[in-house]
Formats: sequence, C-alpha cells, structure tokens
Amino acid sequence: MTAGVTSPNAVKAVRRIADLPFLAEQAYGDAVAWRFKQHGEWHRQTYAEVSEQVLDLASGFVHAGLSSGDRVCVLAGTRHEWVAVELAVLAAGGIVVPIYPSSTAEEVAWVVGNSGASIVVAEDEAQCVKVDVVRDGLPELRAVYTIEPAGDRPTVADLRDTGRTSPLAAELDARRAAVKPDDPSLIIYTSGTTGPPKGCVLTSANWVTLCRLAEETRIDAMQGTVYLFLPLAHVFAQIVMFGTMYRGGELAFYGGDMKAVVPELAEVKPTFLPSVPRIFEKIYTFVTGAVDPAQLSQAVTLGLEVRRRKAAGEPVPAEMAAAFDQVDALFANVRAVFGGRLQQALSGAAPISPEVLQFFHAAGVPVLEGYGMTESTAVGTINTLESFKLGSVGATGVAGLEMKLGEDGELLMRGPHVFGGYWRDPEATAETIRDGWLHTGDLGEIDADGFVTITGRKKDIIITAGGKNIAPANVENVLRQSRWISHAVLYGDRKPFCVALITLDADEIAAWATSRGLPSDVESLVGHPDVRALVQEVVDEANSHFASVSQVKKFVLLARDLSQEVGELTPTLKVKRGVVHRLHAELYEGLYV
Repeated sequence: MTAGVTSPNAVKAVRRIADLPFLAEQAYGDAVAWRFKQHGEWHRQTYAEVSEQVLDLASGFVHAGLSSGDRVCVLAGTRHEWVAVELAVLAAGGIVVPIYPSSTAEEVAWVVGNSGASIVVAEDEAQCVKVDVVRDGLPELRAVYTIEPAGDRPTVADLRDTGRTSPLAAELDARRAAVKPDDPSLIIYTSGTTGPPKGCVLTSANWVTLCRLAEETRIDAMQGTVYLFLPLAHVFAQIVMFGTMYRGGELAFYGGDMKAVVPELAEVKPTFLPSVPRIFEKIYTFVTGAVDPAQLSQAVTLGLEVRRRKAAGEPVPAEMAAAFDQVDALFANVRAVFGGRLQQALSGAAPISPEVLQFFHAAGVPVLEGYGMTESTAVGTINTLESFKLGSVGATGVAGLEMKLGEDGELLMRGPHVFGGYWRDPEATAETIRDGWLHTGDLGEIDADGFVTITGRKKDIIITAGGKNIAPANVENVLRQSRWISHAVLYGDRKPFCVALITLDADEIAAWATSRGLPSDVESLVGHPDVRALVQEVVDEANSHFASVSQVKKFVLLARDLSQEVGELTPTLKVKRGVVHRLHAELYEGLYV
C-alpha cells in the first residue's frame, strides 16, 4: 500500500490478527501509530512505517529459521520494539510468549521450557544473562536476540537488516493465509500464585473478537492518544495495543521509569489511559490529601450531580452552577495531572474503590472499570461512557459475550473471547472450561440491569471460626483509600476475628512525620505510638462501613511496603495473598495471642 493513500474501512476486514499491521497501514497510512521516548526526546512512527518495520522483521525471523507455529519468547519491558517483534513473529506464522522482565532466571526457564520456545528476544544484557544461566536445560532453544546492543550478541536490528535486504513478502503472505481462527497467537503465562504458571493459549479469533469489541463498545478515546505503561507481558496491555491499532489511535509508550509516569502524562496529554487501580489511588491521595474530608464530600456530590445533568441534557440551575465553579479549581488540578485531554480511563486487573471512581467522575475524568481475565482475553464486561454504573465492572452481554452466575455465585463466561485452553495441560483446561463455560473463580452479583459486581475470589473467601463468609477485598479497598496506607491484607480463615497486615505509604507518611519532628523513615515510624494512633483512626473509620464480623479487630504495621522482588505483588501490582500470608505468618498469628 502506498503511504498516505488510505482505505478507512480496510482494517474492518481483519480475519487474522497477524494481518492487522498491514490492514492498519491501508486504513491509516501516514497517521502516527507509535510515540516513544529515546534520550529524553519523543519520536513518532506512522502506520506505514510500522508496517514496513514489521515486514522487514518478519522476513528476518524466517531467514533465522522461524517456522510456522514456532514459539518466540519476549523478555523485555514495555517499549515499541516489543510490539514490533510481536507483530513480526505473528506475521511470520509464529506464536508469541511474553515473559515479565521482573522474572527470575528460574521463572524464565519454566516459561521458555514449558512453551518449547526456539527463540528468545531479550531486552538487554541483564535479561540475556537470565537465559544464559539456565540455557543448558532448554534443548529446544536455538537463538537469543537482544533489543539493545549487548556485546557481540545478535540483535533485533540485525534481524531487520537481513529482512530488509532479502524480503520474503510472498512467503509471509502464504504463512498468514494458512493461519486458522483457532490457531494460537499468544501464550500468556498466569502469575502462578498456586503452583507453576500455566500458559493461556489465546487464539487469532480471540484477538479479532477483542478488536471488534473495541469498536462496538465505542471507546472512541482510543482513536486519539493512548498512554501505555502496563507490562506487555500482561493481557491488559495486549488488548490496549491491538485495540488502539485497530481503531487507528496513537500509542504512546512510557519512557521506562515508573516514577516518571505522572510527569509523562502531562507531556503526552492522552485521551485514553488504561491503568491498574494503584495509579488512580496514588493520584487521588496526592490531590485530596490537604482537602477537608467534609468539603471533599460536598464537592464530589455536587460534581456528580452537575455531570449527570449535563450528560442527560438537563439544565443546571444557576445557583448550582455557581457553586460548582467554586470547587472546579480542585477538579481542574485533577484534569491537569492527566494532561488536560483525557476523555476516558479504564481501570482493570484489580478492584478499585467506588469512592475513588466517584471523585474522578466528579472531576471530569471518567475512570471506568472493566472485568476479564487472561483466560477470557481480558474482556468479559465493561463500563462505557454511554452505559455505566460506578462500583460495577460493567454489564453482561456486551458485544454478544455471555455471562451468568453458577449455583455458588461464581461468574461463568462463554463466547469467542474464551481462550483455547492451557498449553500442554488438558486436565487444567477441562477443570476450567466445563460444559462450554469458563469458570472464572470470581464470585459476583448481577443486578436487574445486567451490571456485574465482583464480591471476591472463591479461593480468597475468609471463613471465620464462627462460619461467617467474608470477602477481604471489600474491607481492603476502603482501607487503601487512606493517604497513609499503601496496602492492607486481611487474614482470619478459621479464626475468631479478622486481622490485617498494613503497609504505610512512604511518601505520605514521611511528610506527615517531618511536620511533627518525627523520623521520616518507615522502619522507625511503624513502632511510633503517634503513627499507630493515626492508622487506628483509619481502621476505625473503615470498620464503620461493615458489620462486626468483617471488621479489622487488630492490625500490624510492616516496616516496608509489599514488593514484586519478594514475590508479594504481581507485575500489575496485585497482591499475592497466599504469599503474603505465608511470609508474614508469625506477624498474623501474633495478633491472636
């Protein structure tokens, strides 16, 4: 296709996800596809340039011996080269297997070995070393390429140079044409909180379904600028990448430093922001920390009513409009944090407090929740700007995706978004997909309008010594609304009452402590009576929202935050509850003495 000559409907003809970059070129031509940072400067690539890069890389992979159906692991952080490699492998008929860059050498060995990968693309020398130390146990692995130069190691740039000088367009066309809808495209390994990670086989048809969903749910903000910092090894980032390319938006990749995410939002000025709840919670506590709680509540109530009236086309009384103008200075600060152009944000991968959602909606920054899992290509339900309920994860029946409740309240899903099974694990597949329904392991409720509320994970439910069932996430979400608290993890299975392990937000508590002449390091503060009294107030307020059986009767403060390095958090910052309970068993049990 000639760059600049576009056929807007071309992308809608996608039948195989491997064709997407080439159809996107036909549809969007010289429009910007990617924005990325190098040496402190933002650079751009058009859809035509991306298509050319993918074609060259795909040819390079074939010259390197990649056959149809071969698995290629990508071990790197979120960056545009990651996606270029992924699209090229798919274009060459291969299967992509993502690996989190935070993975240990042992975890890398499991994913590479279990998937039977023949090629690994690693980000840099440090990631290559992880492969080196386990390579003797990986007989199917033939080659390792790096994204960044690393001594004499072969690079992705070398692959592209080979493909550019010896293009294989006809061979690539034939390979893509041979791909069937149910053929694997990606194998994404789950976090493995209860044993070795399992590879979720996501098919070409799964991703095509996702692309159509992005259009049918009218997430038009994806046609603008989408800021992506989520790990591409997670399915959430993958649906954002494919959906943005399908809709013709500009995908802006973060610069690689999580501490720079908020400043980069101001630079990029996204129209759409996919994120995990922790980012929204941090911004919420930062913006509202100095605001009187009563005034904040009044401002949110007023803002929600004004937004509701405007959305419904109802008049806003002059007195109400004047009062709103007075509080909009606070809300303007919120909008500015996101760059001033944000039309919609999508929160996923973990629950978020309804109060946080209400605040952002009142501020004119609609943060909407969706629900899905790797096994459902990250989709199942979604709130949209046209149809949403705060506190829910969206309605059932979106774009024909089916959902119902099992007899025990478990959410079950069926439809073209359900994965193709676990890689080389038919027993686990049969246990998860029964009678055509995907058993999610999540408990929920569906209201009269079809909106779904998640009430907990089946395996996380606490059953007290008195036989009461408690969903810990409900209490934990309320506790995390406090600016002083980073994480809270409940405990109490077969115990007489619930207790909690709590970690402090280091930045917030340090500023509070300094203003009172106290030491600012968390390790010193966790034992200080003033800090304990401060947290006790938070716990007491949270308890007021729940029946006695669900209340936190005692708590212990950890002298550090939870971390990925120790294994307490997933790369998307979800708490690995079982790991936390095991590592800190003595602290928990000490609360019952």
